[in-house]
Amino acid sequence: MTKINAVLAPAALVLFGFMQPAIAEPAASHPIVLHAARLFDIDTGKVSIPGEVLIDGERITAVGSEVGRPRGTRVIDLGNTTLLPGLIDVHVHLFLHPGAEDLQTVQESVAQRTIQATLAAKADLLAGYTAERDMGTEGAGSADTAVRDAIDRGLIPGPRLRISGNAIDILGGHEDANRFNPEQHMSSNASYANDAGELIAVIRQQHKEGSDFVKIYETGHDRLEDGKLQTPFQYTELQLKAAVDEAARLGTRVAVHAQGEPGTLYAAQAGVASIDHATQLGDQTMALMRQKHIPAVPTFAVFEYFLPAPGAPDPRGERPLYDYKVREFKRQVAAGIPFAVGSDVGPFPHGTQARELELMVEHGMKPLAVLQADLLNGARLLGWEGQIGALKPGYYADVIAVAGNPLDDMRALEQVEFVMKGGIIEKQRFTGTQ
Repeated sequence: MTKINAVLAPAALVLFGFMQPAIAEPAASHPIVLHAARLFDIDTGKVSIPGEVLIDGERITAVGSEVGRPRGTRVIDLGNTTLLPGLIDVHVHLFLHPGAEDLQTVQESVAQRTIQATLAAKADLLAGYTAERDMGTEGAGSADTAVRDAIDRGLIPGPRLRISGNAIDILGGHEDANRFNPEQHMSSNASYANDAGELIAVIRQQHKEGSDFVKIYETGHDRLEDGKLQTPFQYTELQLKAAVDEAARLGTRVAVHAQGEPGTLYAAQAGVASIDHATQLGDQTMALMRQKHIPAVPTFAVFEYFLPAPGAPDPRGERPLYDYKVREFKRQVAAGIPFAVGSDVGPFPHGTQARELELMVEHGMKPLAVLQADLLNGARLLGWEGQIGALKPGYYADVIAVAGNPLDDMRALEQVEFVMKGGIIEKQRFTGTQ
């Protein structure tokens, strides 16, 4: 943050109504020590008792059971909590909220949806998510550029963001307005691209408008019929490869919505950055994902959210699809493919997506492996490896404190007591300052 923005940020937060007691405290001009009962090491899984982090400005300078106290250091005692790196969600939709998704994009203006996106960003940050990847504005174009830039300038609170603008889709594809009267000419929730040339043109336009990466719908409409996953692909391997090559020319990458074969295979062959949802992955696909270090992003939380209550009617077959997804996930874990953690939050309430980490544990991953998928693979996927995702000297001071130990019970991540992003205190329930 520049000196000018550092001065303007607190005033701007008051103007936008985001300032609350013990929230969004300006970055200190003196060192800070965070002290807690425990500190988690993401590389080894070891927990230091007690734990301390020394912060100078926006960076971490020391970590351990006891760190030095430079002159003028402020000590914040966070009590019986565990210090962790800020969480990462690599699949969010800031421009969506619970309710009919298609109708939101038709009935709500881009201005209204942008305001709601700023509130969603704040909710995610206060839940401990200090970095996210927004996987498409669902018809709001490049409005996410303004949200990202406002966060970066300190005007509004929110996670570090990687943004895609609109996702990209074929005519009549997964996010097109297929259920509306065609004479009404409803716009798609994505940008049309029907061949390699159109993909390149859209990628260039979105890059011009500020996108950080490319989001492509590779499969859809995805559904389970007679126990078999029906998942029509939208782009061939060569078309996806043209998109990957163009993104690379621009210094960025491609992420795909891809639930099953052969679309997932085409995505892996093309060398995408991640395969999101990844309900079905064949053996060849998983071998390529291991070889190329392409993570799957399961997004269990959004699937669970739409499950009917026990005993209730299930006209859309959500329960069989979820059960199928769980069985396939166990195969993927056994195959040793890489994972990252993304919840698809937006269709369900922002700030509640820690459920994703719990579900990945429930369905077969070890707690440490899930946290490493979230923090290490998440930082790598967002292009911030060596900057976020760990509590280490030189890293950004993105730090949270949770009640309990997530290695013992991942539900501890639902009780975030303290959030710091880049040395700025965004949330603090404790007042134990020395």
